[in-house]
Amino acid sequence: MTLLALGINHKTAPVDLRERVTFSPETLDQALESLLAQPMVQGGVVLSTCNRTELYLSVEEQDNLQEALIRWLCNYHGLNEEDLRKSLYWHQDNDAVSHLMRVASGLDSLVLGEPQILGQVKKAFADSSRGHLNVSELERMFQKSFSVAKRVRTETDIGASAVSVAFAACTLARQIFESLSSVTVLL
Repeated sequence: MTLLALGINHKTAPVDLRERVTFSPETLDQALESLLAQPMVQGGVVLSTCNRTELYLSVEEQDNLQEALIRWLCNYHGLNEEDLRKSLYWHQDNDAVSHLMRVASGLDSLVLGEPQILGQVKKAFADSSRGHLNVSELERMFQKSFSVAKRVRTETDIGASAVSVAFAACTLARQIFESLSSVTVLL
């Protein structure tokens, strides 16, 4: 059994592609059922936010595994394989676990340390746990990532100040303009 993390994010794909690869809450159960119908997939969690879509999977290793999963993702979303392939990243086993820990901790976010991602990862895990997780290795991987994320937040200064894209934009605007009270700003 192999653990995989594959997906796209703000570093690898433009917004228009990220929007086309997203999984809506209304179709998540259907997507997970379709994914689990693939013979090599034993269990899965889908994380879909505005800045990333990632599949965390427990799979049986096979020769055409990467091709089969890319084909499934493209077929599900009606995408051209070449468009997706250029932006897709792929992590296996320990690298997949490390990647999830970085994501859950906010270390792989658009704004370093943003706290919302941990809640999004927990929700993805909970949503997938309703009959789709199926594999204890995935459950351990996610539980460990939650404890690592908590430790990162409590033992470092990563969460010491308010962190979000809006906060970063306001901070930058204050550096650029003398007084925000005299300018009109659209965030």
